[in-house]
Amino acid sequence: MSLDPRSIHEVPELTRRVARAAFPKGSLAIRLRDSLGQVFDDALFAEAFPADGRPAASPGALAMVSVLQFAEGMSDRQAAEAVRARIDWKYLLGLELEDCGFDHTLLSRFRSRLVEQGVEEKVLTAVLEAAAGQGLLRRGGRQRTDSTRVVADVRQLNRMEFVAETLRSALEALAAAAPQWLEPILAERRTDWVGHYGERVDSWHGLSKDQDRQAWLEQVGEDGFHLLAAVWRPASPGWLPRIPAVEVLRQAWIQQYHQDEDGIWVREGGDLPPGRQRLASPYDTDARFGTKRTTSWTGYCLHLTETCDGDLPRLITDVATTSAAEGDDSQALAGIHSRLQQRDLLPGEQLVDSGYVTAATLVTAREQHGLDLVGPARAATGNKDRQLFGHDDFLIDDQQRHAVCPAGKTSTSWATTRAGHGSRTPLVQVRFDAETCRACPLRPQCTTAGNGKWGRALTLREPAQRAALQRRRQEQATDAWQARYRPRAGIESTVCQIIRRTRARRTRYKNIAPTHLGHCLAATAINLARIDAWQQGHRPEPTRVSHLCRLLKAHPE
Repeated sequence: MSLDPRSIHEVPELTRRVARAAFPKGSLAIRLRDSLGQVFDDALFAEAFPADGRPAASPGALAMVSVLQFAEGMSDRQAAEAVRARIDWKYLLGLELEDCGFDHTLLSRFRSRLVEQGVEEKVLTAVLEAAAGQGLLRRGGRQRTDSTRVVADVRQLNRMEFVAETLRSALEALAAAAPQWLEPILAERRTDWVGHYGERVDSWHGLSKDQDRQAWLEQVGEDGFHLLAAVWRPASPGWLPRIPAVEVLRQAWIQQYHQDEDGIWVREGGDLPPGRQRLASPYDTDARFGTKRTTSWTGYCLHLTETCDGDLPRLITDVATTSAAEGDDSQALAGIHSRLQQRDLLPGEQLVDSGYVTAATLVTAREQHGLDLVGPARAATGNKDRQLFGHDDFLIDDQQRHAVCPAGKTSTSWATTRAGHGSRTPLVQVRFDAETCRACPLRPQCTTAGNGKWGRALTLREPAQRAALQRRRQEQATDAWQARYRPRAGIESTVCQIIRRTRARRTRYKNIAPTHLGHCLAATAINLARIDAWQQGHRPEPTRVSHLCRLLKAHPE
């Protein structure tokens, strides 16, 4: 396909008259066309299409249809049918009444092209620019950010199911691509290939009583290594390793097994790679297993940032999609701030929960982007229930390079280190004399090091970060700061809206890039609905108050 840009044109007269007659009070599509015009120009997607070749359908029209199908919860087939059948959609797209639209497969091909070219966010950016042009969005002000889980469109598998389904997927792919090559390879091993890998694991009922889990895992591992060794034989076709399912099998077997001259061993415990690297499904190689408090899922995290100034509509200004295994929300802030800066939409104040607040993010947000990160900091190191001393109980002197403990003893060493392997975050390791700590009467409140062999040790961040964290812990206890932070709770309604209206709790697509595109389309759909509601005079309602509370406030006596 190539791009054949259409010039911006008016809605055909016949389409206009019929739409006005059919919708005398208007509809979302009609009002959007009247207020925002043609939001998605074809030239916006020029970099995603070649200049030569067969002309494509209008990318701007495909983008608008992709957004509307999220707004109305439609499949590709239903969205393509709506283009052919619905008058208000023809009005929005500027089509003649007799226009037969396009085949539904164009929508998936359009999304794939956006992902391949890395322009997933152009749709969201175009709507934000249109809103800013009408004075509905401005730089500075106040915004708020929160995250929610997104479940991958795959089945959650235990370890036995995962290795079996991964091997079965590779066998299916090879049976379809190279059946004549695969048949003699399978005959080399006395394995019941059909009985073990002929059906998907969703029809598998576990091991029988006489089967051992470890032996079963080793058997699957041997079968997989046999297949991989055959793929990489010199006599095998050179394109076999490039089959995606075979590459997934290779990665999974590296993570789950190791092979040496003594045989095949199943990796256990610390021998397994960390969760952020370990595959969770053979069909979505970016999905990871994640846990937050009491909730566990396989998939991703969705981070939403929206404006929350009272005199303007609440519009989503940024969407971030991260792995569920990352766990730490603060790692997403750097990307969020970078994209907001590119759109010239950096806020003066960003309201977040404690997951985004660390010593580093407090300082970085202020120094690099000039914004105030407003959120509660976690409690200082130490167990308040057991009354253990935390970092705040020590006097730190960065100039003299020493620390003084609550008992008045001075540290004996001060060394600079890093946060972890490959990390650039500078840290300071402070240690106290072991003999002094052993004889200290405050030792039970200070350190839990066993047998009295070690003195107290502190791991400190740089002075600016420590000062920012201490200030936040002090100010978040005041009523003024609590009143300033209170509007953050409103982001929960946005999370609820995008989940309920666009069904964002479970992604429609495989892998993180298509999932992120889906999130951008969902956020754009919410923005268009909110712009329309604002222009119709509907304002976000404050938190509902019960009739009983309203009565008691009116008659306090």
